[in-house]
Amino acid sequence: MNGSYTAASRFENDPGLNPEDLLAAAEASCYSMALSAALDKNGTPPTTVETTARCTVEKVNGANTITTMEIDTRADVPNIDDATFQTIAAATRDGCPVSRALKGNVDIRLTATLGR
Repeated sequence: MNGSYTAASRFENDPGLNPEDLLAAAEASCYSMALSAALDKNGTPPTTVETTARCTVEKVNGANTITTMEIDTRADVPNIDDATFQTIAAATRDGCPVSRALKGNVDIRLTATLGR
């Protein structure tokens, strides 16, 4: 992947990517793929899954640290109730490979919305 990375794009409002954006993109894409697979395995394949993720960077003991990953997903899934969907969504948050890499270091939060 090509792109410019600067301190200003990372910690200020200058345009450009930063490593946190790339980590959030990795989380969102991994989560979407894992959720789709889990729903399919449940016998309720989704027609769409759309996920975004956002990192929060804060000073911890004087060092910039990724403290939170917020995942927001919306899936259109026929023939599933919200409780089952929420259970599968939460299990996916805990089990997708990128989440597993972050687990114990980053607070991973999920908002999962079931569409029809």
